[in-house]
Amino acid sequence: MRAMLLNKIASMQDQPEPLQLAEIPRPEPAANEVLLRVNACGVCHTELDEIEGRTPPSFLPIVPGHEVVGRVAGLGADVTAHAVGDRVGVGWIARSSGGEHENIDAGFVATGRDVNGGYAEYMTVHEQFAYRVPEGLSDVEVAPLLCAGSVGYRALKLAGIGGHDVLGLTGFGASGHLVLQLASYLYPQSPVYVFARSPAEREFALDLGADWAGSTDDTPPQPPHAIIDTTPVWHPVLAALKCLRPGGILVINAIRKENSDRQEMATIDYTQHLWQEKRLQTVANITRHDISAFLEIANKAGIRPEIRLYRLEDANKALQALRRGQIRGANVLAIADQFG
Repeated sequence: MRAMLLNKIASMQDQPEPLQLAEIPRPEPAANEVLLRVNACGVCHTELDEIEGRTPPSFLPIVPGHEVVGRVAGLGADVTAHAVGDRVGVGWIARSSGGEHENIDAGFVATGRDVNGGYAEYMTVHEQFAYRVPEGLSDVEVAPLLCAGSVGYRALKLAGIGGHDVLGLTGFGASGHLVLQLASYLYPQSPVYVFARSPAEREFALDLGADWAGSTDDTPPQPPHAIIDTTPVWHPVLAALKCLRPGGILVINAIRKENSDRQEMATIDYTQHLWQEKRLQTVANITRHDISAFLEIANKAGIRPEIRLYRLEDANKALQALRRGQIRGANVLAIADQFG
């Protein structure tokens, strides 16, 4: 089968094409696993963190990718949850304890980092971590919902807004544009303010219904009750803490932060950024419940990602566009017959 392989860890500035197209053996499902014929796989910023070593893979070479949609093509022994032909999705969580806090369990196993993922024509996954996907969504529409959308759903739960509370979003990529739609559906009386570095991102946010959009350091019409940060860098964290209202919460929705501007955190000022009972919360991975619940809500609410399609062999181009911030919504690899 065809797959895009990561063979070594390096900066994408030094290694502009980190993935290589290769022919590798099709995997065989073990007991309680299903074999998937992959139709689409979203391209997530966490792949950049893997490639550049901020959250390094458990082994090399490895097939990245954790926003996977496909059809069940084979069954391992004792599989009861799925049948051949079922359409399912796979997210960042490949395996864990199964408990309430499985997202932070020491045994958490990540798709595309600790086991081979979806930048390939086939992959295997434990039956309990493959989710039936709503028929109202296409394969390429489902893919970003499995991580960008689901982790955004978890971040919004942790933000704890309600009523007419003001929600801020800093950064407006794959996750941000889905959280905006989700918040507008769940909390229609809550204004949503978007902080984004580029005019194109701010225009996109307003097109999707944001009540206000400004640059990272702009002052919004009202201090937000909660801000969700989806950026890979540190400056927006300080900017968000500064404009939160007293008692507000900043939820950082990122697996890792880059080091390019880490020195800015040395300028943190207790009075400006932390005083008056401001809170800081991080999101660590997602649970099975997050994915299942968000898929149901997204289908009911008509939440749809804006996507740009790439072929499997063009995964490096999709990653570079993501790295440069040249996206509107989400990038998705169309692996099986999506281009006609």
